[in-house]
Amino acid sequence: MDAQIENAIEIAWDPASDQALKGQAFEFLNQLRADSQAWQVCTALFNRNPRASPVVRLVCLEIVNNAVHSQALDGASLGYLKQSLLDYIGRIYGGDAQDEVDPPHLQNKLTQTLTYLFVSLYKEGWESFIDDFLALAQKDNNLPGVVMYLRVLGSVHDEIADLMLSRPDNETKRNNDLKDLIRERDMRKIAQSWRDLLARYSNQNDAVVETTLKIIGKWVSWIDIHLVINQEMINLVLPLVGRTHTAGNEDKVRNAAVDTFTEIVAKKMKASDKIEMITFLNLREIVTQLLASPPLHEWKGTPRYDTDLAEAVAKLVNTIMTDVVRVLEDNKVDNDTRAKAEQLLRDFLPSLLRLFSDEYDEVCSTVIPSLTDLLTFLRKVGQLPPTYSEMLPPILNAIVLKMRYDETSNWGNEDEQTDEAEFQELRKKLQILQKSVASVDENLCIEFLSNLVANMFSTLEQQGSQMDWRDLDLALHEIYLFGELALPNTGLAQKSQPSALATERLAVMMSKMVESGIANYPHPAILLQYMEICTRYYNFFEDQQRYIPQVLENFVRLVHHDHVRIRTRSWYLFHRFVKTLRAQVGNVAKTVIESISDLLPIKAEVPGNDADDDMSSDESDHSADAVFNSQLYLYEAVGCISSTSATPPSDQGLYARSVMEPLFSDMSVHMERAKNGDAQAILQVHHIIMALGTLANGFAEASTTQPAKRPQPHEAVSNEFSRAAEAILIALNQLNASDDIRTACRSAFSRLLGVLGAAVLPQLPQWIEGLLSRSSSKDEMAMFLRLLEQVVYNFKTEIYNILDVLLTPLLQRVFSGLSEPISGTDDEIQLQELRREYVSFVQVILSNELGGVLVSAANQGTFESLISSIINIAKTLTHGNLVPSRIAFNVLSRMASQWGGPDVATIGDNPSTTGAAASPSIPGFDQFMIEHFHGLCWAVLQDSAFRPNTDAQSRQILSEIAGIQQILYLKTGEAFVNHLQGVTFPQVGIDGTEYLRVLTTSRERKPVVNWLLGLLKGRR
Repeated sequence: MDAQIENAIEIAWDPASDQALKGQAFEFLNQLRADSQAWQVCTALFNRNPRASPVVRLVCLEIVNNAVHSQALDGASLGYLKQSLLDYIGRIYGGDAQDEVDPPHLQNKLTQTLTYLFVSLYKEGWESFIDDFLALAQKDNNLPGVVMYLRVLGSVHDEIADLMLSRPDNETKRNNDLKDLIRERDMRKIAQSWRDLLARYSNQNDAVVETTLKIIGKWVSWIDIHLVINQEMINLVLPLVGRTHTAGNEDKVRNAAVDTFTEIVAKKMKASDKIEMITFLNLREIVTQLLASPPLHEWKGTPRYDTDLAEAVAKLVNTIMTDVVRVLEDNKVDNDTRAKAEQLLRDFLPSLLRLFSDEYDEVCSTVIPSLTDLLTFLRKVGQLPPTYSEMLPPILNAIVLKMRYDETSNWGNEDEQTDEAEFQELRKKLQILQKSVASVDENLCIEFLSNLVANMFSTLEQQGSQMDWRDLDLALHEIYLFGELALPNTGLAQKSQPSALATERLAVMMSKMVESGIANYPHPAILLQYMEICTRYYNFFEDQQRYIPQVLENFVRLVHHDHVRIRTRSWYLFHRFVKTLRAQVGNVAKTVIESISDLLPIKAEVPGNDADDDMSSDESDHSADAVFNSQLYLYEAVGCISSTSATPPSDQGLYARSVMEPLFSDMSVHMERAKNGDAQAILQVHHIIMALGTLANGFAEASTTQPAKRPQPHEAVSNEFSRAAEAILIALNQLNASDDIRTACRSAFSRLLGVLGAAVLPQLPQWIEGLLSRSSSKDEMAMFLRLLEQVVYNFKTEIYNILDVLLTPLLQRVFSGLSEPISGTDDEIQLQELRREYVSFVQVILSNELGGVLVSAANQGTFESLISSIINIAKTLTHGNLVPSRIAFNVLSRMASQWGGPDVATIGDNPSTTGAAASPSIPGFDQFMIEHFHGLCWAVLQDSAFRPNTDAQSRQILSEIAGIQQILYLKTGEAFVNHLQGVTFPQVGIDGTEYLRVLTTSRERKPVVNWLLGLLKGRR
């Protein structure tokens, strides 16, 4: 059997094995894992001498592990396995072995097996577990035994005390019992062994010392602290903390010793005990000496600087400060403990700020949590005593200086993009800290930042372009953030009113910035910050309009910048600037358009196989597609600046024509090649259509403040954009097979609506023909129907005749899409979307009093299909279709209200019917409603998939059903009651007397809904 197992393992893990044979081997091993006796053979195979190959022994141990961990072994079997492995351990790790010890990966697996046995047998069956492995470590010159002992201790902790793992309640109880047993039986021996190992190996074997320290750090969280905090242990650990390597190499032992102190400090205990422990350990002196040691002081700024040690010390300081702040936050702490904690706070703050200011961001980030805790505590204190208030200036100074780019950074360098992104993330964290300081002492922040910015402008005036860009960037970054002090409802402390002082200082900063000529500074990062600030604080320019021409001139210059990152971002910022200040810049529209006209020509580039190669080398960090998307902002900016109320409509039309004429010419040049399938030409036409739509969007933005009362565009403007619409329709007609072209046309159509006004209506049949073609997907149909809803809403008084003509062909396209077979999840999602937009479109028609178009002479041929499709959607209750179903029921309800004729019954405390026959506006519609609408309602109610008692969307459908039932009663009276009593109630098998009472007396839907809910609950 053992030979068969060994052979199967060798085949399974041999890359050269035949695949069929390998499959058989894996199948055999899977069966072996399920064999209750396999562990015995595998144990023997692992222990065999001569040894099997490492992979065979590893897999054997894995099978044994599985048997132990799954509790498949009885007590006798566990005892046999324990003895077998203990004999093996004694033979190989006992100090007298001739054989080599196992490789590390096998030792790990063996340790895991031993740990599982510990869990099963330590309480009863292997009480000497710790003693057996400790004996290995106590033998003279037995390093393998020491390593095995430490491995076992580490593995035992991970199995029973690792708090990072979530465990079932039964395992948690088991582990707590095991920890109690260890404390009772063996903990003092284990702690003594740590001291012995540190004493014996401190100058002999760093690996043993490092591992021992790590084990202490793990175990300290759940053992008696006095076993670790005693003079003997401290005398052993302190020299390790203070030692240095003259070569400057990383000292893992020293770092582990610092980490051990961190874990000791992190141990949960009473506040007074924690403060006493920090004082007893003299951690202030330890941290001070570490920060003054050569690796962290003399070698600062050199390659020899020890970042690992700095991060270890930062973890220690962060843990100390977090615990000290937690003590201060505890109102139940006695005065003596509080006084000691406040002293520790003052003692460790310089060390915290030194590490926070470290040039390595990893070190800085390590202490941010405790600094955040400290500032949160200070904010809660309220009126700060001097001992606390004097902490804020150095904290704020450290935060602000940390926001500065360091000396080694090169902004915009492609090789440093990751570093740049990480620095920007750090800046976000620092911004939160700065807000925290402001929430404690706002005036301090205002004065500090005002002085910083004033000094920067003073230095700029003296040094000009020779000033370090990093200092300038820091000041501009602070101006950008300063608005959170000056504006209401910003920062951590929400304010309904802005700070008058901050607002005044921000205005001074902005004035100095604009007047300083900083827009001519040569570094691109400064130019970008300048534009970002101008765009953010546009309201400053509304008050100080004299600065607008100068800033606008700078923008026009910067949108031509050579650096691609500046140029493309500036296009967006320029768009934002002129959009928000359109009323103030309209008088220079012609000049601005002429100045940026050289940036408007479009040059589409088809992406190659390598997306990074689709641009010239100097722009390799921006794809052609990204550059074009940025270019569209220029077109929208032109639309914004051309369409201000101060610009005569004739001039607006002229500006639009000056931009569109080149696009029309370019489109006609590329159209023939595009029709022949040329990819570049198709993309060029796509880009031109997008540009025309974006330009229209800029014009439309002028009148979107009140969409419901949007004025009709002036004829001079709508005429120009009618030409654009015609050009787009030609492209759509000729290039309809292209998805990209249809997408661009649909986008342009939605944006043209705002500038075409009623002129769009005669073109609607062409838009429908193009955008609902045979090539259109269900997704495209759904999106276009959404646009048509907007058209119907905006032009409800003028659209009836157009809608009457186009409705039938439109519905036929939709019916075709609804009936297409689906294959896969994507198709299902698109069908659900089409259903929803279709019934929403019909709902918009009915709600805008255009329902007559659905039953007009021109559309009578599709009326039956229309009703049938809506009923089908209403009764489709699959997941994802509940919203379309609810809307479909609402549509049927509206139809019943509009076409059901006058009410022939009343609902109230004394319900009655007039006795008159129903007189619907469509002959026979009363009986049709009872048979089909009412029948649909009860068909859905009896559908097992309909669960309004547990599903909110289904309950909304139930509300619509209740509404239809009430409308049918109002419109058909006795006929409906007779149908309920003679047909519905017998079919359903209920006595409907109570239902009729609720239905005819409840003016609201809710009682009807509740009755139906009760009916359904009683039947399921």
